[in-house]
Amino acid sequence: MGILHELVQDIPIPKMMKAKQYFDDQQIADLGSVLNQQLNQKGIENQIKPGMEVAVAVGSRGLDRLVETTKVTIDFLKEHGAKPFIVPCMGSHGGATGPGQKAVLEHLGVKEDVVGAEIRSSMEVIKIDELENGLPIYIDKLASEADGIVVLNRVKPHTAFRGPVESGIMKMISIGLGKQKGAEACHQLGFKHMAEHVPAMGKIIIDKMPILFTVATVENAFDKVATLEVLLPEEIEEREPELQKLSKKSLPKLFFEQIDVLVIDEIGKNISGDGMDPNITGRYPTPYAYGGPNVSKMVVLDLTEETEGNANGVGTADFTTQKLVDKMNREATYANGLTSTVVGPTHISTAMPNEKTAIQAAIKTCNILDFTKARVVRIKNTLEIGEIEVSENMLEDVEKHESLEKLSDLYDFEFDHEGNLK
Repeated sequence: MGILHELVQDIPIPKMMKAKQYFDDQQIADLGSVLNQQLNQKGIENQIKPGMEVAVAVGSRGLDRLVETTKVTIDFLKEHGAKPFIVPCMGSHGGATGPGQKAVLEHLGVKEDVVGAEIRSSMEVIKIDELENGLPIYIDKLASEADGIVVLNRVKPHTAFRGPVESGIMKMISIGLGKQKGAEACHQLGFKHMAEHVPAMGKIIIDKMPILFTVATVENAFDKVATLEVLLPEEIEEREPELQKLSKKSLPKLFFEQIDVLVIDEIGKNISGDGMDPNITGRYPTPYAYGGPNVSKMVVLDLTEETEGNANGVGTADFTTQKLVDKMNREATYANGLTSTVVGPTHISTAMPNEKTAIQAAIKTCNILDFTKARVVRIKNTLEIGEIEVSENMLEDVEKHESLEKLSDLYDFEFDHEGNLK
């Protein structure tokens, strides 16, 4: 079986149990009605002229009800005589190619026949200005030629920096609409300055481009839309920081301060820009963000199908599997690091032959004396942590916490003949 198997074959994997984590599950039931009501209250129809072309910027994140939000917005524009079209708004994602970015939207369900608008996908940009420090500001050429621009996005904490404005509307405008060149420019001086550069670039684009309105959502801990606001250009700068605060209060978490081994079944760009959300794992790609549990060792087992081989984030883990490495599209993965300037997450962590040896390796190296008492948590991905698995040694934590409930008796992980979890 080889030296790697020999080194970990006697490492015990503790018995596990299912546990439920409770979060606030308030959400908007009739999103279409709420969105239409806000659109009609803002007086936006007065800015829409018959026949005007409107670029609707849609991103690559797995937003809740993205297709519905996009379609309702497009229908509203059409009803008032506009001719909307979609532009992918995702920086360097999709392999940093036009066809690749269109494919990302289609994988998310945003298809031309579904939302009723053409997808015009190109990586061509124009430079519209630069910051005082010389950083250039770019915008999608197709969007720049439109008579109006609409931006849709979720507001949430960023994974690599902290500030009043993190991941949301301003970032979508400054980085998403800037395509690969815009994303590269905004990242060029590193995440240390992102809290300053994102809003600065965004404000200049808002001033110079025909932004009609934006649709901002905040999701609850179960990634369901809990808040939706239509913002006019002049409202974005003041309102987005408040939505950011609301998002941080709604953020899901693992209710444990210390974890010896965190096992994550799958990562992917449809889960998080980092493959897995560092706000959940406590593992950040830069020193400019913080929060979450103290995790000694982390294991990533597989990639989502939707990520199409983009394994960005696997380098944040300590161990992975050969199965994941075999699925990895290195070109798409490395494009992320070259654009963001943060290449640690695109490294390949120690790859073990199968899932069992990867978990055993993490336990072996988690720096405890008694491996039978390892504090192990397993999650499907960082979007789905309502139900998790925890090890026997964490039963007391579960029973004492008001937001945790034991759901099953103890059991052993079951592996197939190839050493992968059943």
